[in-house]
Amino acid sequence: MIIALGFLAAIAYALAARRASRAVAGSAWTPVALMAHAVVLYHAIVHGQRLEFGTIGALSLLAWQAAALQWLFCLRENLHALSPVHYGVAALLALAAGVLPMSGNAIPIDDWQIGVHIVFSILSAGLMTLAAVQAVALMVLDQMLREPGRLSQARRMPPLQTMETLLFRQIAVGFFLLSLVILSGLLFVHNLFSQHLLQKTLLTIGAWLMFGVLLWGRMRYGWRGRTAIRWTLSAYVTLIAAYFGSKLVLEQFLGIHWT
Repeated sequence: MIIALGFLAAIAYALAARRASRAVAGSAWTPVALMAHAVVLYHAIVHGQRLEFGTIGALSLLAWQAAALQWLFCLRENLHALSPVHYGVAALLALAAGVLPMSGNAIPIDDWQIGVHIVFSILSAGLMTLAAVQAVALMVLDQMLREPGRLSQARRMPPLQTMETLLFRQIAVGFFLLSLVILSGLLFVHNLFSQHLLQKTLLTIGAWLMFGVLLWGRMRYGWRGRTAIRWTLSAYVTLIAAYFGSKLVLEQFLGIHWT
């Protein structure tokens, strides 16, 4: 059943992406894909009285959140041109979560303190993923506007100012959530600065500082355009390396789990 739901989610995402690529709004396939994907994730991550976040499961959850946020943003703004990217990635990872065996760190469900830390981590990572895709789209649109032969393509994208404003809103909310991640880590994760977590902790703080500098530069100097894109992508890569890079090194090479 879970494999079938994984295929259903992937197909529904693909149909929603196709509809969005034609600048058609209001696809009913998107909520179908999100619901099927959510059920797949539940069975992949929840195991009795514990949660297991393997690499595929974590990536799939991140893709689901980014796709869900993209769908919600599209209800208010004309951002459908960005949907095929989110839905395409979510389709692949929904299928992977349904087909591939899941294993990872076991976290007791009744450990609410770690649960709060994880929820903040997932929410902040999802928003920053959305912001990173937005930054890439801004980079592409900026390049289109500099080439007269591609102006017709640029007209299919949302206005540059709208995309830039939304980018900084996403980063501002994501920065707030990332601040809660660090705060909850300091309060609830007792071995936060132990050897096997030190790299993750330092990279997360580094990403937080980079996003903070970007927001400060925006308010103080009006940073925008390519400066904002470079800072956004650099901070996002650092944030992703904090989780997935550290997880890969610890689990695959050192045989150590965070928990």
